[in-house]
Amino acid sequence: MAHESHQHLPNSLFGRLLVLTRALAMIALLIACVPLYYLWHPFTHHNPWPRYFMRAIARIAGLKIRIIGRPSRKGAFILANHISWLDIPALASLSGTAFVAHDGLTAHGWLRWLGSLNDTVFIARHDRKSVAGQVRQVREAIRETGALTIFPEGTTSDGHTLLPFKSSLLSALTPVPDGIAVQPVLISYGKDTPNIAWVGDESGLDNFLRIASRTRRIVASVRFLEPLSGEALANRKTIAAAAQRAIENARREIPARPPV
Repeated sequence: MAHESHQHLPNSLFGRLLVLTRALAMIALLIACVPLYYLWHPFTHHNPWPRYFMRAIARIAGLKIRIIGRPSRKGAFILANHISWLDIPALASLSGTAFVAHDGLTAHGWLRWLGSLNDTVFIARHDRKSVAGQVRQVREAIRETGALTIFPEGTTSDGHTLLPFKSSLLSALTPVPDGIAVQPVLISYGKDTPNIAWVGDESGLDNFLRIASRTRRIVASVRFLEPLSGEALANRKTIAAAAQRAIENARREIPARPPV
């Protein structure tokens, strides 16, 4: 079971200094990258700065990314399991992907603005009237970034089991446009998974502080599986089922490790 913390700061002085150093480095990085993003924005459909930013965030957080397989070379919808906020910089730094997020995040203005820099598509899960508009946003995000990621579980898991994939979250992704691959991706943190996973009643802030106070490097394995094809692409339900099956099969190939 993942560790649950209810303390907003690490106990040790070194841990607190490490959190402060990493937080300040991330803020400085954002301040440096935003003007460069806007400078490049009028001249390219594939702005490189979000990817550079995410790659640097991963390094600051102490994340080493190990890639297995190949991201699709054409436009892609990426369907990945979800364990931690670290999944986002890991995937973005490898593929330059944008993300699909639930519209509840728009209540936090700064999160909406930050997400918009990476062409995040905010989905209104319970408003079917908005699906057409969301489809347009999805197409635009693919055009801008070349890849768009959704976490079909709808939330983070403990990393050892997959939650059911929610086909309703794929409404804006179907029908899949011509020339766009649908690629399942498995994310794993190996033996560190129980200490990385954001589950239970732990707040996002506590999870961030717990990870940012770590002195040991975190290794994330990101495995790009074969894109779905044939009948698996018939509709959102077949896509969800086939993607979950592919990720579950890949997960079972990982040697079992005891919790730490």
